[in-house]
Amino acid sequence: MAELPGGTFRMGDSFGEGYPTDHEGPVREVTVAPFAIDTTAVTNARFAAFVAATGHRTDAERHGSSFVFHLLLHPAADTHVLGQVAGAPWWLGVEGASWHAPEGPGSDLEGRADHPAVHISHGDALAYCAWAGLRLPTEAEWEYAARGGLEGARYPWGDELAPGGEERCNTWRGDFPYRSDRPGGRTGTVPVASYPPNGYGLHDTSGNVWEWCADAWDRTGRERVIRGGSYLCHASYCNRYRVAARSHNTPDSSTGHGGFRCARSLTTEGPAPA
Repeated sequence: MAELPGGTFRMGDSFGEGYPTDHEGPVREVTVAPFAIDTTAVTNARFAAFVAATGHRTDAERHGSSFVFHLLLHPAADTHVLGQVAGAPWWLGVEGASWHAPEGPGSDLEGRADHPAVHISHGDALAYCAWAGLRLPTEAEWEYAARGGLEGARYPWGDELAPGGEERCNTWRGDFPYRSDRPGGRTGTVPVASYPPNGYGLHDTSGNVWEWCADAWDRTGRERVIRGGSYLCHASYCNRYRVAARSHNTPDSSTGHGGFRCARSLTTEGPAPA
């Protein structure tokens, strides 16, 4: 984990690029206390250790299904498709999809121990944190850490998505959602820390997987904040890989691009309430 001193920073979208319904603004000064945060998302190896120690069954396993991006569906899972998501037909409800079968029945985690765990609900993330003696970061902590000390920048490394033509994050390249322009048409997660860290030593605070935060999305408390974007984010559809960008999901929901990282308070004993 990276131990951060906390302090006051300017939180929110400085460029006016956010979706109005996401409420990224106005930019305001926010103060966070000292805290520690994972330098990467929780990996499959770490999550497997938790499951082995506790016998935890994820929400996806208990519900019997989760959501898989259509180009990633395992051939053996074709008969397990329950349907498409209305308004987002590239998402398939797949019976048997879970953290250890991320593309549905027939898929597994071979060679992906260092990839972020996915198909993780907010409740699953909280259960892991309780086992590890940690907690989820608040949304303010997450953005403070994601910025890496840069004031008002668009991304964790600056204002250009690919400075000097160098790719800095795992987001969609191609014609979303039909064709990936990556070698071999690759899409999906990549190993954590595949790209250089930000100024605080954190990796992948843009792209790869969405990450749960502790905060409720609104006063109803029905949904929770997610941050960071994922391998499916693209300027043509979901420009949410900026550090100010935010979105939300119901706490029992899980997807093939949803994971988390943990935090720890440095000013109090034990994990803070999530």
